[in-house]
Amino acid sequence: MPQLKPIRSGKAYELALSRIRKLMGSDPRDPEGRELDVLADLVELYERKHYSLGVLDPVDAIELRMEEHGLSPHDLIPYLGSPSRVSEVLARKRSLTLPMARALNKYLGIPADVLLREPNPPDKWNEEHWRRFPLRAMANRGWIPEVPGLSHHAKEIMEKLLDRAGTNPESAAMFRQTGLRANAKADSYALQAWCWQAMALANEYRLEADCAPGNITLDVLRQIALLSRFRDGPRRAADCLADLGIPLITLSHLPRTYLDGAALQLIDGRPVVALTLRHDRLDNFWFCLLHELAHVGRHMDYDNPAAFLDDQSLRGATPSTKEDPREAEADEWAEEALIPTEAWDASSVRVRPTAINVIHFADEIGMHPAIVAGRVRFERNNYRLLSQFVGSGEVRRQFEDFQPTGSSHRSHS
Repeated sequence: MPQLKPIRSGKAYELALSRIRKLMGSDPRDPEGRELDVLADLVELYERKHYSLGVLDPVDAIELRMEEHGLSPHDLIPYLGSPSRVSEVLARKRSLTLPMARALNKYLGIPADVLLREPNPPDKWNEEHWRRFPLRAMANRGWIPEVPGLSHHAKEIMEKLLDRAGTNPESAAMFRQTGLRANAKADSYALQAWCWQAMALANEYRLEADCAPGNITLDVLRQIALLSRFRDGPRRAADCLADLGIPLITLSHLPRTYLDGAALQLIDGRPVVALTLRHDRLDNFWFCLLHELAHVGRHMDYDNPAAFLDDQSLRGATPSTKEDPREAEADEWAEEALIPTEAWDASSVRVRPTAINVIHFADEIGMHPAIVAGRVRFERNNYRLLSQFVGSGEVRRQFEDFQPTGSSHRSHS
């Protein structure tokens, strides 16, 4: 991939757009696809900077500067006074004082006239909000139409996606309030766009079965986990979910989403499981799938749609006191379904994770060796160990041009 630089002129912007048009349709796994993703981010950042701050309220302007300079809410404490004040200002529950505005103007360069405006009420959407979605990356993937001047048509394009997803802008609050296993660096607009696209795909068809509350139990997860021993286990799992009334969507992640999977609900309460397959390994696929199914079985209120968004690289990295307890509950079901606690505690592979022990224990519990290897690697925090067993590159290809018997699955780049 050629060395890419920030876009600082109109000429560089036009050259970048020309290159993007040539790279459209590239496989995200190839160098050209990765170049496309980076160029899309650079173009989007230039477009955001190109628009006047005049359409922003103070909070919009602060958030834009934070993104441009890679700042966290903690970095605003010197200007706003305390963590609680930072939270209140960003939530639009507290207006900026004159000393706050002066500090933000001096150190972040935000125009004073913008800082002295009254903030918009929470969840009020203006044109700038619509432009903050990763429109270029979405168009490159074919999720939205490719039209000249995407950002000028942001509202119209995103409203059509919302219509397909069967939701509305107010659902943005749901994503902010979920706060589950989400990466602090994640772009909330990219996360929303990814979820809406997954919901739109799920809305394109209906399954014969309906997933009723109580249908998804630990025993059901165990039966699905046993499919891992088959070479085409992931495809069989998609069929099994279809029979349960749950569509399985695989959808490549957007830049700055840091996402492995999600358990979503359509407006009528129907559950959806969506995976990014960003880590193309069997052990990762099975844990992510069962973790999201556990959310469906344990945490979904069918009368009040919710979203569970998960970056599994954070599993075990966040103190349990700071993470939503529902994440630990979903982990518990997924781990128990894949390897029962009693069998794991009595196994020799925990003490001596040799290749032969991995194979023997996997045969004993009726699972693919990737499941055992993945558990060892996670508990030891050593991801170089047993890499020959985890099935790298064996998942994504199973979902290319594949339609399971339940017609439940859709795979999109």
